[in-house]
Amino acid sequence: MNYQLITTDDQLRALCETISSAETIAFDTEFISENTYRPQLCLLQVAAGPTQAIIDTLSVGDLTPFWQLLCEGNHKTIVHAGREEMGFCLRAIGKIPTDLYDVQIASSLIGLEYPAGYRTLVKKILQESPAKDQTRTDWQRRPLSKKQLQYALGDVLYLEEMERKITAQLEKLGRRSWLQEEMQSWIEQVQESHERKQWRRVSGISGLSRRNKAIVRELWFWREKTAEKRNLPVRRVLRDDLIIELAKHPTTDSDQITSIRGMDRGDLRKVIPEIAACVKRGLELPENELPKSQKRRELPPQLNMLGQLLSSALQSICHKSQLATSIVGNPSDVRELIAYRLGVQDSLPAPALTRSWRAELVGQLLDDLLAGKVAVHIEDPRRALPLAFEPRQTGETKD
Repeated sequence: MNYQLITTDDQLRALCETISSAETIAFDTEFISENTYRPQLCLLQVAAGPTQAIIDTLSVGDLTPFWQLLCEGNHKTIVHAGREEMGFCLRAIGKIPTDLYDVQIASSLIGLEYPAGYRTLVKKILQESPAKDQTRTDWQRRPLSKKQLQYALGDVLYLEEMERKITAQLEKLGRRSWLQEEMQSWIEQVQESHERKQWRRVSGISGLSRRNKAIVRELWFWREKTAEKRNLPVRRVLRDDLIIELAKHPTTDSDQITSIRGMDRGDLRKVIPEIAACVKRGLELPENELPKSQKRRELPPQLNMLGQLLSSALQSICHKSQLATSIVGNPSDVRELIAYRLGVQDSLPAPALTRSWRAELVGQLLDDLLAGKVAVHIEDPRRALPLAFEPRQTGETKD
């Protein structure tokens, strides 16, 4: 492999100048996330036409030119499962790379499994077998061996060729616009998760009262601030189960807080007054400032049975249409569609299976199944997906 190893700011600027006119820029990252508040970026691997490079992000002082290059110009940016890569870019300059193309998402629209690993896709699309013997490398250690660097570069070497082959198949199936919609939706989800305060995702929060949830919220924000300040993973500052326990049995008494199993760690003892202050704020919060309840209507008992039937139908439709079922919808999406059609659950926006290409492909058929307009039968029990669908016969047939 002929590649540049970029270790200085001047070398990075020269690389950006070299690839600034490239039609495609593929990139990947190596990072460590076990011991810090945010993932520690260790390497950036780049492939742009004939140019291949590895950027040592622990040696280069300013990565801004690279992130700016990705977000400007007329090139296509290619990644695989690029959520973390987008996070690095958003935190660096607050933008998403231009004309983004994720081969993991794109390949699901031509019938490959989703989510599929990089090596799985390379093998299925290109019949190549990238090395996988350095998966446990500590990417923070220096120096990295030639073998480790070549392994890292292998994560981008096949992206451009895979993009060409997948795109050709998308063109053949008439699904280029589908990919554009999926990428836009995915980008919006990434940006939202980057900006949203996700305190409601604390494990065990469901079923708590609004007052208890207010305490969870106070402790969550304190944990985030403390973890960032100390550059530690949030779970090392205060585990979810301890947040829930503090919210369920709120007290501002330091001795009672310390008596909770798991709260007697030395580092936690030092911040007991801060934790008690969080609990106090939650207890004293005015009623109109408490978290709003996310009300759920009781769903009819037949929903699970209908959901199982229509989920099987969805799987069969996707298989025949050369689509990964999981990119189209999951059992939760099917139940949401049923509840929406039965009028037992409001949905704003409308369920995913009622919108755009999903409605055209599967939504109408699922609606017809619910309305009894289409019958389902077993076409061949020996097949992996034996179901078939046909318009339901109505009235009597004359001899």
